Amino acid sequence: LSVFKPAEVVNEPLICPEAKTIEKVIEKIVRVTVPVPVPAKTGGKLDLPIIGEVETVQVEPSKLRYAARIDTGAESSSIHAENIQLVERDGKKSVVFSLRDPATGALVTLERKFRRRVIIKQKVGKPERRYVVKLWLTLGKVKELVEVTLTNRSDFKYKLLIGRNLLIDTAIVDVSRKNTLKPLK
Repeated sequence: LSVFKPAEVVNEPLICPEAKTIEKVIEKIVRVTVPVPVPAKTGGKLDLPIIGEVETVQVEPSKLRYAARIDTGAESSSIHAENIQLVERDGKKSVVFSLRDPATGALVTLERKFRRRVIIKQKVGKPERRYVVKLWLTLGKVKELVEVTLTNRSDFKYKLLIGRNLLIDTAIVDVSRKNTLKPLK
């Protein structure tokens, strides 16, 4: 067994030694501005413009401007047209149709040379027969005469769909962007 002995009682006050500074810590708040990366405007070997899933496209000669859906899955471009009629004058076929001005809602009637009729397979429903005409389309700095199918796109948000027939060797599409091109003058 161990024997417990009481500690000696000292009547002197306890004095703590003075603290020594081992390391000095200074906290300082520094505000750092991190630059936001600017998305690339051109890319690829051909230095093509990078466009978004929706861009403004002008249709000539009517100068109608549409918010157009850019669709790399579509082979050809198509536009909402009304009052579509195939007519023949002096043995030459042409298509008379109306485009609705997105700004005013007014109908603009155009007549273009009949190119051909195509059958478009759709995801839902039956295949659709459409007339094909050529229209000048301006997308940014690019202006091209492109074959466009005429159809009823009234149920779609975008009345103009731009397909690969305009996009190939013209632009790179980044679907995470919209309206990347400068507005048309």
